[in-house]
Amino acid sequence: MKDKIKAPIEQIELNVATYCGTSFMPTLINFFYGKNGTGKSTIARVIADGVGIKWGVGESPENYDVLVYDDDFRTANLQNYENLAGVFTINEQNISVQNQVSEKREELTVQQNLYKTSGEEISKIKAELEALRNTFQNNIWEQTRRIREDFEKTQEGNKVKRKFANSVLDVSKTPVKGKANEKEMRELYDTAFDASSRTYNMFVFPTDQLPLSDLLSKVIANSANTPFADFMKQINASNWVRQGHERYHQVSQSQCPYCQQKLPDDFEVQLAACFDSAYQDNLTKLKIYRQNYEATAGRILESLQNNLSDPFPKFDYGEYKDKLTILVKTIEENNRAISDKINDPTITVEFQDTSSLLCDLSAIIEVVNRKIKKNNDVVNAKQQKQNECKKMVWGHIAFLLDADVSSYLESESKLEEDLKAAEKTNSDAKKTVRKLQSEISSLNRQTINTSDAVDSINLLLRDSGFQGFTLREKHNVPNVYEVVRENGTVADKLSEGERNFIAFLYFNELVKGTLSSDGTLMPKIVVIDDPVSSMDSSSLFIVSALVREMVEVCHNNAEYLANTGRGDYIKQIFILTHNTYFHREITYNQAGRYHFVSFYLVEKTDNSSNVHLCTRRKSEAPTVLENYNPVLNSYAALWSEFKEVNSEIPLVNVVRRILEYYFLQLCGYEGTDLRDRILVDNKEKFIEVLEGGTFDTTKYQVANSLLSYVAASEVNVISDGLNYVSGSMSLDQCRETFEMIFRLMGQEQHYEMMMGINSCH
Repeated sequence: MKDKIKAPIEQIELNVATYCGTSFMPTLINFFYGKNGTGKSTIARVIADGVGIKWGVGESPENYDVLVYDDDFRTANLQNYENLAGVFTINEQNISVQNQVSEKREELTVQQNLYKTSGEEISKIKAELEALRNTFQNNIWEQTRRIREDFEKTQEGNKVKRKFANSVLDVSKTPVKGKANEKEMRELYDTAFDASSRTYNMFVFPTDQLPLSDLLSKVIANSANTPFADFMKQINASNWVRQGHERYHQVSQSQCPYCQQKLPDDFEVQLAACFDSAYQDNLTKLKIYRQNYEATAGRILESLQNNLSDPFPKFDYGEYKDKLTILVKTIEENNRAISDKINDPTITVEFQDTSSLLCDLSAIIEVVNRKIKKNNDVVNAKQQKQNECKKMVWGHIAFLLDADVSSYLESESKLEEDLKAAEKTNSDAKKTVRKLQSEISSLNRQTINTSDAVDSINLLLRDSGFQGFTLREKHNVPNVYEVVRENGTVADKLSEGERNFIAFLYFNELVKGTLSSDGTLMPKIVVIDDPVSSMDSSSLFIVSALVREMVEVCHNNAEYLANTGRGDYIKQIFILTHNTYFHREITYNQAGRYHFVSFYLVEKTDNSSNVHLCTRRKSEAPTVLENYNPVLNSYAALWSEFKEVNSEIPLVNVVRRILEYYFLQLCGYEGTDLRDRILVDNKEKFIEVLEGGTFDTTKYQVANSLLSYVAASEVNVISDGLNYVSGSMSLDQCRETFEMIFRLMGQEQHYEMMMGINSCH
């Protein structure tokens, strides 16, 4: 097996942004895949800036045009939707411009070195600051261990070293700092943070007054003088007849309820005439009085009894309850007296006294309410007391740590000053580098014929069958172009995808053009960073085709293909993307070209980025290395990620996406049906019976979490935007539960196939 062919850029060292001590040795053709935010653009910027680049023997940046397509290129070359400032074939002699470029390149080298050294100084100072802070945090944490434990509830939100240290520094800047009497502080703490204290409702004394009636002491007699009335008076049966009539007249059916004889037809008239109107009115008033008395008494008793539903515990309610019991009995006796009066209006009755009982209850309520109010006033001031206690404790802590804080702040201040100076130097150097690069590009653009480039782009669009738009030079405005839609109108607004597409078409012309003043084609090193962002399918197709053509031009440096007409002017190419479709489009036939093609996977873990060369030993020839493409199809990639991930949240997201895609999209289950099949029909299989008869439901809870998410989403696509809030499941529990789901659904063969498990059944 041949070794990989050495390229102009022999090694790239990354010590910026999220990279630390990362290096790799690129070959002629280099494909990088990584998710957004992993550090791909940093690689492109490093190559553009020339920092950390090791050139091969006999090679130097002066021998090449390094062309980088990234956000900076798009911004610089497509502005205000019209102005296209490209860099293309130079057709005129311009010695003055070239001399200016040479001078600026010398200055650029100086500033790039300054940018590098100041960056290294920044890293060094930041490390010293971090070490200083860690030492300070550890020291004050140990010094205050006793007081933090004794007054634990004043430390909410500050129970980790970093937050505690920040709070100490904040308090040290305020006037509350001072030594406290720990005995007084303890008494205040115990009172303010008593968890059992609470407020209670005040007792209520009813405002209702029990009604009185003079009819109770008055004889109510019948004065009617009919023969029938006289007869009833003679036998003293008026009340008996009245009560009997009231009770039975509705069901007597014209028969006497006592002797069963037929009553006279005018019996009701005769009976009514036996009782005079005054008698009837007084009897009606008594009945109404009884209703009012019972209702009023009921409200009074209910109010007094409700006071005991949530009583203030620090009071003896024995007397209250005794008085209330007596009141209930007294009211019952009074109710019976009223009923007796109604049954026999001729008698007189006397009420049992309730006013003294109500007066006694009112006095008791006044006493208990004074106690409740005192308690509530204390409880309502608890927050104020807690705040007062917290200020006292933190002021005491700041007093004890005064010397440590002063020493730390002095050391920190010096390092911060050094850091600011280094950052200013670094920032100024960076601005100067960008300014010089911009000035160099501007000087080069002064000798460029952009109209030729636009003609070439329009020809490319036509030959590709693209129908979205064409470009034309704006009338009487050199180097300014209009985007013309298919219907002939000038576009007043471009989408982000269209802007990116036009910018890449200009970049493609730049790659094919020259920067030399004599028109000769300079060798190129091409860097392409995520070129298909926001593009539609037709634009993506064309860009993919153009990038494949660039790759084949670079390929000709390793294996020159006769009569291709493409040449070999691209000496090295770097392509970076997060788009799996684009990556597969440009790499589908490249993995076998081991000796001049390399695949890389860019990853970031714990804010640290790394670049992994994707090579492996051939299964049929273990001593021979081969490339492998890190981008699989979406579903296979999920299984690969499942086998490798070692963190809870990513693992759970991967598991859920596999379940959703396989069972909902491929197998056709509904999310709720899938959940019921597993967690209802097979619930017992997820629950383990432990010694002593207890149950371990951990796996059931894990499965429930995973399947609830799938049941709720019901989305038949693989999404990159799934989120999960960390719980308490372990990696092993998650993996075991995931395997159980496949086996319970009769999909163990699919699981074993995707996991690469050899099965004998």
